[in-house]
Amino acid sequence: MTEPSLDVLAIGNAIVDVIAATDDAFLEAEGLAKGSMRLIDAAEATRLYGRMRQARETSGGSAGNTVAGIAGLGLRAGFIGQVAGDQLGEIFRHDITGLGVTFTTPVSHGGVPTARCLILVTPDAQRTMNTFLGASQHLPAAALDADQIKSAAILYLEGYLWDPEEPRWAMIKAIDIARNAGRKVAFTLSDSFCIARHRDGFNQLIDSGKIDILFANEEEIKALAGEEDFGAAVAATSGRVETLVVTRSEKGAMALRGRERVAVPAEPIAKVVDTTGAGDLFAAGFLAGQAQGRTLEESLRMGAIAAAEVISHYGARPETDLKALVAGKLG
Repeated sequence: MTEPSLDVLAIGNAIVDVIAATDDAFLEAEGLAKGSMRLIDAAEATRLYGRMRQARETSGGSAGNTVAGIAGLGLRAGFIGQVAGDQLGEIFRHDITGLGVTFTTPVSHGGVPTARCLILVTPDAQRTMNTFLGASQHLPAAALDADQIKSAAILYLEGYLWDPEEPRWAMIKAIDIARNAGRKVAFTLSDSFCIARHRDGFNQLIDSGKIDILFANEEEIKALAGEEDFGAAVAATSGRVETLVVTRSEKGAMALRGRERVAVPAEPIAKVVDTTGAGDLFAAGFLAGQAQGRTLEESLRMGAIAAAEVISHYGARPETDLKALVAGKLG
């Protein structure tokens, strides 16, 4: 097997995050449930954007946030995702490549605009997301660079992109390319609503032995296993993948691999400001640790450190030097 030229290559929704502070009164006036995520069309995206306060616009999407964190940790990261040839598509490309992430996916020319997620953050740090998926949902298998996939030590996939058929087949093809090249495949369940729609498909993917590292939170692992009890859900799932990683918010995180079971506490912070991207950055830290050959405990701690940094301020991207932060805490 040749030495990888990328440590992690992710496939996911290429979304421009538009993040603005708001209050409960605005959410009530708009009929929005605090902490929820809803899908919207292009017209609603335009209307709500016009109602938002001054906002920050960055390349986003779950997997995009993860590879940005991996690059911030000093590792070699790449991203595959679909944008249109429009202004937001250029913002996405310029921002993510400026972070040091390799992004070479050609733009689409089907007339569907680049995706955007309008994120409203209340003073209690809850995020209410309004997502127009746009061009991101039209990633074709033809856009994949097989040589790039073969060159990555770990292929990382987000469950959010499993919904539409076209990118689902692209992801399945990418998994086969990676596994045939002897590379690791990591998958995040993303959200309980993804599991509600695709539980059978996710379980089939896991049981076929195509996933090496599975990421979930407490609710997601219970939904996937069909178990109300957390311990029972973990027990029902852990033997089906090489490595199971479960995040538990303020209770920390755990990882299971064979007979090894490791748990770490959440990293302490002064104040939770915005939980946007917490799971994405946790995955970044853990995958970076694994790519570096670190232990499960060290990788979990790297995930906890990265997640704590991102929830201490607005936005899903680190504002401090993650590499230096980890080095100061772990060496």
